[in-house]
Amino acid sequence: MSKGPLIVMTGATSGIGQIAAIEMAKRGAHLVLTARNKERAKATEELIKEASPETNVDFYFGDLSIMKDVRCMGLEIKQNYSKIDILIHNAGLHRFEHCVTSEGFSEMVAVSYLAPWLLTNTLKDSLVKAENAKIINVASEASRNHGDLKLPYDLTDISPFTVRGSSKIYGKTKLLNIMFTGELARQFSDTKVIANAINPGFNNTGLGRDLRLSTVLGKFFKLVNIGNPKRGADIIIRLAFDPEYDNVTGGYFNVGTGAKIDPIYPGKDVFMQQRLWINTKELLLRYLT
Repeated sequence: MSKGPLIVMTGATSGIGQIAAIEMAKRGAHLVLTARNKERAKATEELIKEASPETNVDFYFGDLSIMKDVRCMGLEIKQNYSKIDILIHNAGLHRFEHCVTSEGFSEMVAVSYLAPWLLTNTLKDSLVKAENAKIINVASEASRNHGDLKLPYDLTDISPFTVRGSSKIYGKTKLLNIMFTGELARQFSDTKVIANAINPGFNNTGLGRDLRLSTVLGKFFKLVNIGNPKRGADIIIRLAFDPEYDNVTGGYFNVGTGAKIDPIYPGKDVFMQQRLWINTKELLLRYLT
């Protein structure tokens, strides 16, 4: 029986999320994980149980690129867990091919930014009811290659892009994660909930799996020990469990050292953070009601 914190995490069936889930299970956490693929979920649960047989693991299924699914998963989780100690937004996507969801959003923006925003706001009551709850957003230094941020245009931009152009869109989603974190800290300022972002570094996890060379490159990086996802998982674990971060909110922390990073403009610009929050709320209002 799990005796540690109740942790909700996205993106736990592969990469750094799966490694982090296993490590958190060893620390006694009750894991509540989202997944799209039931076979991957089952395989992940088996790995977790192998490492920590007594761990409670619950899966909720849906597609993070579809806001209706995100809202449904959030409501189910909220109904079943009145208190959530830690919420980790780990799922991310780097698409090299243009893809628009059935709801009309860019898939990269939907998975990496809109889903975390909607899930957090759906679960806010359960976070507030917990003692000193934490929100951890997995961002990236890829945010420094974000091009020109235009709000609210970038939230609904579905213009076609090339493989090369995809990097700027991915970087933009990670910049949005950082800005979202800063505003979250203010939104929860009258509670005991804290919110921080991390840079997990380069991780060889299949994030851009639709690129033909990704499998070959992944095998090469693994062979030469580049992009070991354990490093990225470690910084998630530190933010979740290390007392050093218990009283810090609105920060952005680096893989390895755990030191605070100063994000690129407009990452910590208060006006832009607030504008992003308002624009996103207006965009997703129909999914909140």
